[in-house]
Amino acid sequence: MIRRLPGTRRTTRKGPTGPPPTPVARQVIRLNNGFQLLFNLLWWMPVFYAYQRQAGLSDGQIFGIQSIYYIAFCLCEIPTGMVADRIGARNCLRAGAVVMTAANLVPVLTPSYTGFLVHFLAIAAGRSLTSGAASAYLYDALAAEGCEEHYLKAEGTARALGLAAKVMCWPLVGPLMALAHPAPYVLSAVSAAGSLACAVALPRLAPSRREAEPEARALGREDRRRSGLLRDAAVALRWVRATPWLALLMVQGVAVFTLSRICQVNLFQPILLDHGIGESAHGGVLAAMTVAEAVASARPQWLGRKLTPATWVSLLSVALAGTLAGITLGGPWTVVALLCVFAAVTGFAYPVQRKLVNDAIPALAPRATLLSVESIVDRGVCALAAVAAGAYLSADRLDALLWHSAIVTAVVMATVQLALRSRERRRKSDVPVGVRSERHGRTPVS
Repeated sequence: MIRRLPGTRRTTRKGPTGPPPTPVARQVIRLNNGFQLLFNLLWWMPVFYAYQRQAGLSDGQIFGIQSIYYIAFCLCEIPTGMVADRIGARNCLRAGAVVMTAANLVPVLTPSYTGFLVHFLAIAAGRSLTSGAASAYLYDALAAEGCEEHYLKAEGTARALGLAAKVMCWPLVGPLMALAHPAPYVLSAVSAAGSLACAVALPRLAPSRREAEPEARALGREDRRRSGLLRDAAVALRWVRATPWLALLMVQGVAVFTLSRICQVNLFQPILLDHGIGESAHGGVLAAMTVAEAVASARPQWLGRKLTPATWVSLLSVALAGTLAGITLGGPWTVVALLCVFAAVTGFAYPVQRKLVNDAIPALAPRATLLSVESIVDRGVCALAAVAAGAYLSADRLDALLWHSAIVTAVVMATVQLALRSRERRRKSDVPVGVRSERHGRTPVS
């Protein structure tokens, strides 16, 4: 039985993908779209390097702050996930929006090394407060309305709208900065304040966890009796150990996150420069990639149902690595086309992977905390990959890096698929506590 948000009625009219969303579900989807768009609309992103240089910071200071930011993000992920499970995902979204609004105003008030360091530390705290909570809230709210089948499209649409907003807004940053130098940070603060308004308008969730097995309910009661953040972390790790399927899916998703982040942040400009594409064209290429990712993010259903979602994620991960390897064989126009294909594949993969992990989380488990566990695993591997990428680039071995990435990804995905298939075969006879989803009408990969 699925509890629903109060004041709604279940509709029985069937659409092409099941019942249409209820009024409350539509409200949640709209507000989530607005929150994701405004919260992640960082107007200063294309100019923050130049802005800090103009403020007197050296390259060493700028990149040192970035290193501190990534470390701070990883350190914040687990505590903020546990906070979301304690105070509620909706309250955590509000807190994150408040922190993000304040963070974007710091460089305006204190354009110095200390100011930018505080700015990025606050950005890390604000984003970590929402990274697991936003997905957890959307998933639980739609499940409470009996609209789980709309989660995949809702997650992809929110991501697509955010990407589209960046394509439209980022070209305006240069002219606006010429008119008013602090404009990128002021506009980012205004956008964050708008996301706070969306978070405040989100409806309260009724107790809506899906019915679980008696053993899972007992485990949930035991977990709730244990208090304290350290104990909450131990509880989350217990759930991961007790749910091998979930752990395997988290490992599978590392490839998508790492490849996309390393390509779009660390290797984007080196790849273009290596193929003779000047800096003046980088903005246009990035815009084209963003459009491709936005379109694909909004249409994950195009992948079809002949393969399971878990298989799709593995195939898309291999496709990402293969696309990067193919870049070594083409000229400038081929490189641009392959980068757009890379972005589109990334757009398809993210919503599917997020739904897979959410489906695999047991009903009474701390959802936001476990999503933060996934996030910190992704970023930890990404940090190691960034160090390796720097070593390859220092040795002028960019092509070798791309080919080695493809080979490692193919081997890892094949191994993960074998493990997933083995776990699926044993699932009915060896199901961990709280993972028997079949009795609720679906399997972990449906």
